[in-house]
Amino acid sequence: MEVIEVTTGVYWVDIPAAGLKILCGCPADAVKHLKQRGLIRRVESKGVVTESGPNAILLSDLPLQGGEFSNLAEFPVLQMLYRQGMLLPGHPNNTGAKPILIGRQDQIKAQMDYIHRGNYGLTSQDEIEATGVAPAIARDWMRIKLSFAFGRISQPSDLLDVRVLDNEPIDIAKGVMIRRLDVNLFEISHDGQRITLDLNLADGRVYQAPFRLGYRNLRREYFAVVHSGDGDGWDVHRPAMGSILMFQGRIFLIDTGPNLQFVLRALGIGIHEIDGIFHTHCHDDHFAGLTTLVRADHRVRYYATPSVRASVAHKLAALMGTDISAFDDFFDVHDLALDTWNDIEGLEVRPLFSPHPVETTILQFRALWENGWKTYAHYADISSFQVIDQMVTDDPRRPGISAEWAQTIKQHYLEPADLKKVDIGGGLIHGDANDFRTDGSGRIILAHTARDLTLDEKEIGSGAPFGTVDVLIPALQEYPLRLARSYLAQYFPEVPEHQLRILLNHPLEVINPETILIRDGHTVDKVYLILTGIVESIASHHEHGAALTAGAMVGELPVLTASPAQETVRAASFVTALVLPGALYATFVAHNGLDQRVQRMASMRRFFNRTWLLGEHLSSMAETRIATACRPASYRAGQEINIHEYDELLLIKRGCVRMVTDKTVIEELGDGGVIGVSRVLFGAPPFCRYIAMADTEVLAIPGELMRDIPVTRWKMMELHNRRMTLLATPRGDGDAFPWLADYTIGVPAMDRQHQHLLELASQVARHAQNHNTDSLLQALDDLAGYSRQHFMTEEDMLGALGYKEIADHRRMHVALQDELNDIRHHVLNTGQFDVTAFHHYIHAQVLGHIFREDSRYVRFISSAGEYIL
Repeated sequence: MEVIEVTTGVYWVDIPAAGLKILCGCPADAVKHLKQRGLIRRVESKGVVTESGPNAILLSDLPLQGGEFSNLAEFPVLQMLYRQGMLLPGHPNNTGAKPILIGRQDQIKAQMDYIHRGNYGLTSQDEIEATGVAPAIARDWMRIKLSFAFGRISQPSDLLDVRVLDNEPIDIAKGVMIRRLDVNLFEISHDGQRITLDLNLADGRVYQAPFRLGYRNLRREYFAVVHSGDGDGWDVHRPAMGSILMFQGRIFLIDTGPNLQFVLRALGIGIHEIDGIFHTHCHDDHFAGLTTLVRADHRVRYYATPSVRASVAHKLAALMGTDISAFDDFFDVHDLALDTWNDIEGLEVRPLFSPHPVETTILQFRALWENGWKTYAHYADISSFQVIDQMVTDDPRRPGISAEWAQTIKQHYLEPADLKKVDIGGGLIHGDANDFRTDGSGRIILAHTARDLTLDEKEIGSGAPFGTVDVLIPALQEYPLRLARSYLAQYFPEVPEHQLRILLNHPLEVINPETILIRDGHTVDKVYLILTGIVESIASHHEHGAALTAGAMVGELPVLTASPAQETVRAASFVTALVLPGALYATFVAHNGLDQRVQRMASMRRFFNRTWLLGEHLSSMAETRIATACRPASYRAGQEINIHEYDELLLIKRGCVRMVTDKTVIEELGDGGVIGVSRVLFGAPPFCRYIAMADTEVLAIPGELMRDIPVTRWKMMELHNRRMTLLATPRGDGDAFPWLADYTIGVPAMDRQHQHLLELASQVARHAQNHNTDSLLQALDDLAGYSRQHFMTEEDMLGALGYKEIADHRRMHVALQDELNDIRHHVLNTGQFDVTAFHHYIHAQVLGHIFREDSRYVRFISSAGEYIL
């Protein structure tokens, strides 16, 4: 066996004797990392030029790490099926074998659902109509979708094999065994060899981009296009096709490709500078960067047509394990009308339908200026004229498109603009540069390809290297100065305008990347108000650094207290800052009677910046809101911390707390540790107890405030998923299923029934050990019968209370019943009891359902003012 660490959190395991090549961990752009390491390369097989690569994927147990998705298998699977040829008819690599997904049941299901949405978007006419599309148009859209799908919406199970990894070792193929040693810790063995893989990201580590982008210093313009990517999902050197619009100094993204955080950092754009995103469609090379935008302290505005938004929300929900309504928790949704100029505070955008396997729009933008409109057209993932013509049919019952509509789409593609960026990726689902040879646009940029432009293509359009800017309307004012005025007014709401002008009458400085602004232990004589870009705050002896962006006030506390700095602050990109003399700033604060408040807030912010939960992308204003709203509390060593009473999140300021279930220590929390996540997110009581191991001080922060800030909500979800995975991952031999008090959800009637379900499951396990088929079947029948009774009781309760998610909850109950019936039928038909399947059913499905789903209705019951006996 050969093992290669490909990049942070990603490994390659090659077992030639078994014909197995396993990609272990698949965050965004995993394929590009493999190509860079030469693990995917062009090869010849039986006279056919193709690609090498993996044929199996080991998924992370944890769906989120470092704020990013750990499992994004869409492009690795596409590479196996098409670029390796495993699905192509007549291809030498099409041997009938399918790519293999290996992992926990919940993660496999999430990946299958997400891949399905990535293939098709909305999968039925009903789903399309639910977005407000008229039935006749929805029918035509489905005809186009079916044309791309060769007449049939296939299920992921048609394309992929799965291996569910529970608490027992499993055979992947030809004697290759894999077992889980702990969460995200795996052992792979074959022919006497053993290797151990750890897919956990260490504290402070993040998944890396496959390319280095350098740094760019961007002037904020009136109307301009920044070229943030013109590659595709396979290009190892460039980000995928995307653009950044500047309008009146504000910043809007067009699509969110993988590794967006590295793109923004290279361009000197902080997350708080982003006003909104315009979205064309849900393929990963235009979608995966959404995880960067949810890590803001405000809901970024999201602009798309309802059908595009719905397909994106479905795909994101599959990865998050939530309902599509959760999309609104992270984004401020603004639906765009199709084929209409939509006015976005002076910037107008017109989305137009474009044929594609998923819901897709091309986007045209315009801004009014001298002599009329200035225009930019962004055409991502279009179809070539040849493909459109091949889809034309006069039969409205067949997959395809009418000749009239095909002509309209081609006319839309060729509408002239001052600047037009065009997908020329070729093939079935991308465009062709030759279609734009007669286009009358002022400038055409050819994008969405991993190759160099041909001579013919260079006559049609040009490239746009990363970070280059096309200015359509120049700025005749300094927009960062306007930001400075706004931030100071928010920071000092009680200070009159004429006093703020004292601070505003100071220079704006551009600071080079990697410059140290403040050095730990040194005297500080300047205060920096960050206006653009990103700075890092690094404190000695603390695990977590802070990423600070627009609106952050840096150097304030050491200036006001006349004490040495306790952290180093350095520019992580080009930064524009309002630089204030320290002595003047201290006098200004004292003169306005703000000494105590500002010092207290600055001290609290310094603590926040050293924590994992609050140390990333929170503006000073958001940190001040949290500092103002929180209250202190303390606990003696040995005292249990009761978090049932209040909707609050506890942040450990100093001390040590253990999370325990029964006699098992799940986690030990130190300074900056977080308590009460499940209650704040879902209103559910904790699934463990919290015991202070030393005298401990905490800050209690209102839960509503934590839920309303996207980055803290996202991090709480990551933490909740990790802790639930720790609890739900099978441990030990699993011969019985003891009820733990920590499994309670706080609804006594349901808790009693859940406890009895586990008692019946333990009886099944005991009868299985006795090898008595009749008694085993009776025990399974008892469990199935009581499960049905419990599900009916729970559904009746939720129905009586008017629970909105009851239909989804009922479907989950049906799935649980079906899986238990499958286990029983296997015993009945074969006389064999699948111990692994049953243990997985109880640990991952039943307990997982209690942890993840039943906890969701607890907040609803609480808000309804009901007490259920």
